[in-house]
Amino acid sequence: MSILNNIRIALRALKANKLRSSLTVLGIVIGVAAVVALLSIGKGATSGITSQVQGMGTNLVVISSSRFFRPGAEATSVSLLYSDYQAIVSEVKNIASSTPYFESNETVAASTRSSNYTIIGVTPSYEKVTLQTIDLGRFITSEDGLTLKRVAVIGSTVSSDLFQGLNPIGRTIKINNVDFEIVGVLTSKGTSGFMSGDSDVLIPLETGYSKIFGARARSNGKNVLSGISISAADANSVNSVVSESETVLRSQHNLGLKDTLPFSVSSQAQMLSSLSSITATMTALLGAIAGISLLVGGIGIMNITLVSVTERTREIGLRKAVGAPRKAILFQFLVETVTLSLIGGVLGIAFGSAIAGVVSFLGLITAVITWDVLILAFTFSALIGLFFGIYPAWQASKLSPIEALRYE
Repeated sequence: MSILNNIRIALRALKANKLRSSLTVLGIVIGVAAVVALLSIGKGATSGITSQVQGMGTNLVVISSSRFFRPGAEATSVSLLYSDYQAIVSEVKNIASSTPYFESNETVAASTRSSNYTIIGVTPSYEKVTLQTIDLGRFITSEDGLTLKRVAVIGSTVSSDLFQGLNPIGRTIKINNVDFEIVGVLTSKGTSGFMSGDSDVLIPLETGYSKIFGARARSNGKNVLSGISISAADANSVNSVVSESETVLRSQHNLGLKDTLPFSVSSQAQMLSSLSSITATMTALLGAIAGISLLVGGIGIMNITLVSVTERTREIGLRKAVGAPRKAILFQFLVETVTLSLIGGVLGIAFGSAIAGVVSFLGLITAVITWDVLILAFTFSALIGLFFGIYPAWQASKLSPIEALRYE
């Protein structure tokens, strides 16, 4: 019997039990849709994070506070100081530009609208080091910091949230009830991904110390930083900037080579590698969860095929009695299970792609649907049908014609 005839018989058998077949296919549809949607979302998250980190500059080095551990003692927090920044700029070679910054989450209000945003105290070099660009107005200047001007540069999301499409330049916002004049709006980098800046409010660092940050930004009478961003002179200088910065920080805090450095000093390449590893693990985990759904669908196929074999025992016996070989019976039931899984695979790919499209449309994460994901999901669904169909098909093929014809 030809493959075409087997497929025709399989479709006729499935059509005879529409509800049962539909419920069986539904298990595969859900499994395949989960694989396509979750892997696409995972790939989209990875792509977004990668592009955002790369967009921060190829020669970027970031220094931030971490936890300081001393053997036999409790963990203590060690602050990164503005004086650390001054020492690094003075002593580390091959620095093209650098910027200190302090971050704080504060309430920002404009007219009747208010929300919490990340307030970042910055210097003029922040624009160059972090590759920010101005869409409207201007960036913060040295004069703004020296004269403690209450001016702010806001992200595009802050602008749309608080001003609903109106030009915010020259308007006033309140940061913890302190008035700030908006002098610039940053170009949007997209709301998905990592450190986009669209929800940030930038103010002069000196003004932040004086008017906003208060005691949180002071340690033993010294100004504290959240971090330091450094742009190395070239890609070949990144490692030397990292090692020299660590040496300066040890000297500043009286630490020996064997002491744990209480700061994180990492290059853009290191950050990208770490983040890629994390997102790859997350994607694999999402794929495994989706795979469980497919496994459940496969068990449903096996169950329904075993029921079908029982119901069609006399048919099998009749076919064997007129000369149908064992492999023909085996192949017929395998075709039925694979047909079920392939139909479920096609519908699942369509459903999963639709879910990924909705997630992208809502702006949550830009899901990336690739051919390898679609081929993987489709192939996996076919293999599920084949794998879980082998046992019922084998059971059907080994039935004795005489016993099968006697079956009631």
